[in-house]
Amino acid sequence: MSALRIEDLVVRYGHREVVSGVSFEVPAGRTLGLVGESGSGKSTVANAAVGLAPVHSGEIRVHGTSVLGRGAASRQARRRLQLVFQDPFSALDPRMPVGDSIAEGLIASPRSFTRAERRDRVAELLRQVELDPARAGELPRAFSGGQRQRITIARALASDPGILIADEVTSALDVSVQGSILNLLRDLQQRLELSILFISHNLAVVRYISDEICVMRGGRVVEAGPTESLLANPTAAYTRELLEAVPVLGRRMEFGE
Repeated sequence: MSALRIEDLVVRYGHREVVSGVSFEVPAGRTLGLVGESGSGKSTVANAAVGLAPVHSGEIRVHGTSVLGRGAASRQARRRLQLVFQDPFSALDPRMPVGDSIAEGLIASPRSFTRAERRDRVAELLRQVELDPARAGELPRAFSGGQRQRITIARALASDPGILIADEVTSALDVSVQGSILNLLRDLQQRLELSILFISHNLAVVRYISDEICVMRGGRVVEAGPTESLLANPTAAYTRELLEAVPVLGRRMEFGE
């Protein structure tokens, strides 16, 4: 069964259609990599899934339930989705201790918490992302970019989501830090049985973390399939272009005039 299913999604801003009939699904407990160049519509799909972009037509379902309705079932389905944003520097309130930022995510949880339970839950979430719970009272400026991204992941996990949407979560980080965040996501997926929609323009990163890949260009899906078979034998010319753009150690890079 699919955890997240997008069906014929169309998103328009005025007369401009930025997502055109996109369909794909994220299998339960697996990672789907959504890849494409900037402006291909990847982030718009993510924003539409969590209600931050207007859906003109189509359907978005979480475990078979539409998130686009107004009833209790749709509200409950929306709580199962959480989005981690690209930039960890702007995603956190600079005046708010990181523990309080993480605790804000508990609002979307179906559970209610006493003050002590809230403190314990924040400490647990910090441990899950491999940060010291004793630092919960510190402000974001005390943390590096990679640590801030771990904090935003902890905040997203606060509501016990079944599906995590990671939108370019490594692109604002140093290369040396990117691998640790990817490994953290893989570990969390296994331990918490998460389903992940991983969005990136970097095909090498998507290949590392994804079980399946969906390639977008110009607001449309151009190719999709299991990661290794799709990358070994891409049928779309655009996918081949993305593959050729991935740097390979030892291969001479050529630059135009």
